[in-house]
Amino acid sequence: MLNWTVRDLAEKSGVHRNTVTRVETDATAPGHSIAAIRAALESAGAIFLADGQSIDGGPGVRLAKPKA
Repeated sequence: MLNWTVRDLAEKSGVHRNTVTRVETDATAPGHSIAAIRAALESAGAIFLADGQSIDGGPGVRLAKPKA
């Protein structure tokens, strides 16, 4: 969606590349690292959708509309 590599996300969120990989495979528990990754994604325009907010009714992610 943002065309970022693991290295890009790690740098922008301030966590180690290995941590990003563990998050991608659900091998880490919720905590500071996941919050930092989410904050980096949100600052780049990602919007996290809760259950019931996406087209199919499940959770999802979309990009914010570009600002004019």
